[in-house]
Amino acid sequence: MSVHFQREIDRLKKQLLSLSALVEESVAKAVSAIRDRDRHMAKQVIENDLRIDALDIDIEEECQKILALHQPVAHDLRFIIAVIKINGTLEHIGDCAVNIAERALFLAEEPHLDIPFDFTGMSEKARNMLRRALDALVNQDEGLAYQVIAADDEVDQVNREMYGQVKDGIRKHPEDLESLIHLLSISRHVERIADLASHIAEEVIYYVKGDIIRHKTEQFRTHAEDGAE
Repeated sequence: MSVHFQREIDRLKKQLLSLSALVEESVAKAVSAIRDRDRHMAKQVIENDLRIDALDIDIEEECQKILALHQPVAHDLRFIIAVIKINGTLEHIGDCAVNIAERALFLAEEPHLDIPFDFTGMSEKARNMLRRALDALVNQDEGLAYQVIAADDEVDQVNREMYGQVKDGIRKHPEDLESLIHLLSISRHVERIADLASHIAEEVIYYVKGDIIRHKTEQFRTHAEDGAE
């Protein structure tokens, strides 16, 4: 590997870590905006999305340049491919944070809803998945990546429960229909963040091992259980 090529790879890693930090910050602020009914925080998330979009483009262009100039192979090629996919996934997570923030703007002006939705617990699970997926990338940790994928079932379960809670809320309080629909949307976006964190973990496994593991749910569970022992 040439010095110039290594320098460009290092710069690409720094860009991806910068994007990761921005996206994590947006998700954290979106969650806070919902929890604290904070319109100012919600607006910060929406405004921050422009920075995420710009960095997303910069990273994609950098990957294209490296592929064209250096024609990497084997492990280096897998890294570039993984970065391209993870880059797009992080941008989608940023979009989910914006969607949550937009609903926070609406709910901040509405009366508090008495519904047993464990938003804090659900969002913490999703954020933890994202954090660990990014740690798995930095440390090239295949075992941690499998644990992230396995954890997605917990968030899915909370999202399914939320549907039932909203249906019950609409039946009891039809006057709160719009707010309840917003809560359901928030739950779906949090669940989507967890899904996307799983996608990052899948790309980490591809980068480290060269294995494409999409759709192999039994393999996820086996590796996650082995890593937890």
